[in-house]
Amino acid sequence: MGQEKTHINVVIIGHVDSGKSTTTGHLLCKSGGVDPRWIEKFEKASAQMGKSSFKYAWVLDKLKAERERGVTIDISLQKLNTQKYLITVIDAPGHRDFIKNMITGTSQTREHALLAYTLGVKQIIVCVNKMDLTEPPYDQKRYNEVVRGVSTFLKKIGYDVSAVPFVPISGWTGENMVTPTQKMPWFQGCKARRREGKANAKTLLQVLDSIQPPARTIDRPLRLPLQDVYKIGGIGTVPVGKVETGVLRPGMTVVFSPARLTAEVKSIEMHHQSLQAALAGHNVGFNVKNISVKNLRRGNVAGNAQQDPPTDVDSFIAQVIVLNHPGKIKAGYAPVLDCHTAHIPCRFQELQEKLDRRSGQKIQDLPQTLVSGDAAIVKLVPIKPLCVESFFTCPPLGESVFEVLY
Repeated sequence: MGQEKTHINVVIIGHVDSGKSTTTGHLLCKSGGVDPRWIEKFEKASAQMGKSSFKYAWVLDKLKAERERGVTIDISLQKLNTQKYLITVIDAPGHRDFIKNMITGTSQTREHALLAYTLGVKQIIVCVNKMDLTEPPYDQKRYNEVVRGVSTFLKKIGYDVSAVPFVPISGWTGENMVTPTQKMPWFQGCKARRREGKANAKTLLQVLDSIQPPARTIDRPLRLPLQDVYKIGGIGTVPVGKVETGVLRPGMTVVFSPARLTAEVKSIEMHHQSLQAALAGHNVGFNVKNISVKNLRRGNVAGNAQQDPPTDVDSFIAQVIVLNHPGKIKAGYAPVLDCHTAHIPCRFQELQEKLDRRSGQKIQDLPQTLVSGDAAIVKLVPIKPLCVESFFTCPPLGESVFEVLY
């Protein structure tokens, strides 16, 4: 038996109509991840609806509403096998009215990059898509313009641009996705910096194989935020989510916070295959005994009932940075907090300190207001029960973004 491949997660983000679903669907098809008969079915169905260009996107866009509108509403998970990795591909929506769904999974290009950096995404790959539509097609000048522009704002956000590969592709025609392009002879590959040296990759598939797997914290207590909860006939209640830390095993007694319910795990699956252990980084569904689907919801966090179980909080202290906010923030302000998969309003109970954004040093006690560009230490009170943890012990449960609609 060959050595088991390392599992990693890749989320596809970008502005509306940038070709995320089409590119991802086409990549899955070209790499053998989708039955060709399904593509024929999608091609016929999309032609009947007058949307032939969406046949690859429909590999991922399964909801009827998405097909009719031609946009990705919820998050879609697919499996991609590369030479080195087993990749869970997460296709996130780009529409501004669906941003709540995208934040959890992972609002245009700059906002997406800023959200990714804020929520702890350390490695990014930039696909310069729709190269078939440049004037002239596959134009090097246009590619260079995009690279310069995107590099500038990625650097301002905080990314090391020397470690970011820029790959010219066409998600529609499949150019330079799996095999090296013949239509862009000027492209000699991405020379992105890696720990072991510079990775020289030409195709999108090769660039994916140059990703550096993140360190997995399996030695910490189990934390699994729920993405969804399903009732499956003949099986029962099946919560779905990503193991952030620790290990989930069949037979384990888990507790859900803040629901404060316990249950035994009967079985675990990832990509329709049974697992005897789900490790940090795995996106899984697991069947639990004696809990109704009505009693669990997105935003609950599962943990081992016997080892440091997760709990909800009455209040917590947070370091915040105010970005692109239209007005002044005062005590009593209550925007919606997106933390892991939870989407809960939180009230600014107290503005404790204003900080220097660069040094982190305190510059003012008890400020009366905060405005765009300010950094501060604040006390927050959840309006509804919420499970959060210290960033230093469990970063995925300690990183968050406030959603402000204006």
